[in-house]
Amino acid sequence: MERRTIGATALDVGAIGLGCMPMSWAYSRSQQRGDRSLRTVHAALDAGVNLLDTADMYGPFTNELLVGRVLKERRADAFVSTKCGLLVGDQHVVANGRPGYVRRACDASLRRLQTDVIDLYQLHRADPEVPVEETWGAMAELVSAGKVRALGLCAVGARPGRRGTGRDAHEGTIRQLERIQQVFPVAAVEAELSVWSQEALARLLPWCAARGVGFLAAMPLGSGFLTGTLTPGGGFEPDDPRARHPRFTAEMMAANQPLVAGLRRVAARHGADVTPAQVALAWVLGRGRHVVPVPGTKREHWAVENAAAASLRLTAEDLTEIAALPAPRGSWD
Repeated sequence: MERRTIGATALDVGAIGLGCMPMSWAYSRSQQRGDRSLRTVHAALDAGVNLLDTADMYGPFTNELLVGRVLKERRADAFVSTKCGLLVGDQHVVANGRPGYVRRACDASLRRLQTDVIDLYQLHRADPEVPVEETWGAMAELVSAGKVRALGLCAVGARPGRRGTGRDAHEGTIRQLERIQQVFPVAAVEAELSVWSQEALARLLPWCAARGVGFLAAMPLGSGFLTGTLTPGGGFEPDDPRARHPRFTAEMMAANQPLVAGLRRVAARHGADVTPAQVALAWVLGRGRHVVPVPGTKREHWAVENAAAASLRLTAEDLTEIAALPAPRGSWD
């Protein structure tokens, strides 16, 4: 697989990563099976994927334990990214950016991951009660201690501002980045980017490119919608966040089918085996050499298919057609 470098220290990663969250958190929990997920991670590594993206809150904790079982056998094959800063309780999630907590969280993640160093340690969310510089300073100490190689900021929760306000979707994220960059270099930012969620292109992606900061594109397949495998009105399990997402109502899924149809047309030009999902990932890859899409999956088949998208090269005609697709319908909130 093509390799890409992110951050000032030139971290080496495969062009496509693997989001491990669905294996033990959120989406379709009844379908989450540990042994199958282990096979999925191994298949991704075999296909050239090396960036494994997890977090202590996924499960909570069980996702890191699962990844740790793989790392115990194949640490040299993997680049592990995990996150701290969010605590999961009954029916709620709260931020915790206190320095003492960050240090304890890192040690706990190292134990669960069965490794002595985390390649990329991300702040999952800033704590509104703690200056972000204090949290980031504690994370920087972990680099000095040799427990972490590089630091990143997760901005997946950012959402577009309301129309007419002139507010950029990532305005707050960029302000945070400017502050923490003064404390210790930011190696990567993780935020949503896909054909139907392009808000990061306005300011966040250029900000990263100008500073040599890597961009991990979360949800590059639109939480599964851009794969073309979801049926409008098919329903989701009650604990699946898509069951409450305005873009995943039967009406909005039907209204947004022209986006999937456009990706299918592009895929057909590249061969019968090329899928809409691979076109969607290739589009994200084309947003810059510092961009690494991190599609999440718990199935071996999809992990291998996603990895193959790294070799797909979209033509000028393809990009023109994708650019002309209708804007996605439905609000985010």
